[in-house]
Amino acid sequence: MRKTLWLMLILGISVGLVFSVSGCGKKKMTAEEEMGAAVEAEERAPQPGEPGYEKIYEEGMAAKEESLEAQAAIEKGEHEILEGRTSGPLLPIYFDFDKSNIRQDQRARIEKNAAYLKQNLDTRLRIEGNCDERGTSEYNMALGERRALSAKKYLVNLGVHEDRMHTISYGEEKPLLRGHDEYSWAQNRRDDFVLVK
Repeated sequence: MRKTLWLMLILGISVGLVFSVSGCGKKKMTAEEEMGAAVEAEERAPQPGEPGYEKIYEEGMAAKEESLEAQAAIEKGEHEILEGRTSGPLLPIYFDFDKSNIRQDQRARIEKNAAYLKQNLDTRLRIEGNCDERGTSEYNMALGERRALSAKKYLVNLGVHEDRMHTISYGEEKPLLRGHDEYSWAQNRRDDFVLVK
């Protein structure tokens, strides 16, 4: 009898939790979300053989070639690196674990980047999304892309023309720090802003 009462109590609590969670309404989009500050749509990157995969693959290969050219320019002293792989005087932005929304404390950085880009109209930009090592490679590639797109949207809403920017995700493939601790992971969860010709 006592066992039956416990089971009924647990079942009642479980049903109550299910109804309370499922009763949540659709969230209205805030002004911050409109600016690109909170883009959390779950998207799955196309897999080999699926529509759209070839385009993403070709764009990734082209961006990697540009990255090698940019790295050569950096080694020649044509661009200064301040943090990460970001070209000076631009600044990278950092993200919370498993998030692609632009944090409040990172907005001044991206706004500074927008001001520079608006003053230097002949510059073009590659926004590189990066992740820490946790999660699968596929998931991190998609998360890195969401991070890069979030920054691009924010810059567009600040007045930078969309045609001057393109995005690429490196996922977890290009870490700055190879440690397996929170400090290293926090440094690897970022968008780099690389000036390209």
